[in-house]
Amino acid sequence: MASTVTTRVRHEGSAHKGSRFIATVAPITDEAAAKKVLAEVAAEMPDAGHHCWAWRIASPAIERASDDGEPSGSAGRPILSQLTGRDLVDTAVIVSRYWGGTKLGVGGLVRAYGGAAGEALDYATLEPWVARISGVILHGHSDSDAVARAMASVRSSDVEVIYAAGVTRHIEVAIDDAPMLVSAIADATAGRASVSLAEDAG
Repeated sequence: MASTVTTRVRHEGSAHKGSRFIATVAPITDEAAAKKVLAEVAAEMPDAGHHCWAWRIASPAIERASDDGEPSGSAGRPILSQLTGRDLVDTAVIVSRYWGGTKLGVGGLVRAYGGAAGEALDYATLEPWVARISGVILHGHSDSDAVARAMASVRSSDVEVIYAAGVTRHIEVAIDDAPMLVSAIADATAGRASVSLAEDAG
């Protein structure tokens, strides 16, 4: 039986030869909602060279994918394959790429885009045994990469990232790993990030 995700998730996959692949997963109900999410992601990450995507909608039954300028079949189809493999509908996945200066080839792109989408979908379909870190507040943008590296060391994912004068990240993490993530973020930013657990964690 087909299923869907219930929450928006953003996850940065493994870097490939310097290129960064950041996947956003969102629940949708129609193509208008999917296109709205795509536009929001493009606005949030305007410096990314590509925003490749795929979505599946239950009614009417629709499957679409786009390579957004990458070689044909190297991005959109691998993302879509992650959705079909999990039998997910009413779900959109956008993978944004920051180019690292080295060409990956079609095979490398397939693995990178499909892998980033798959990892994000794994987080998006977690059972509800997660704690929510309500705010990781950075007073500037310089520590964002440090926080992302800390998150990569612990099973966690962004629920929402708000960019203003500073950066506020809302993060979900397995309950048992929450103290480890709080410590990792504090170490990575030398205490510059303010971190708090949501009151309704668990």
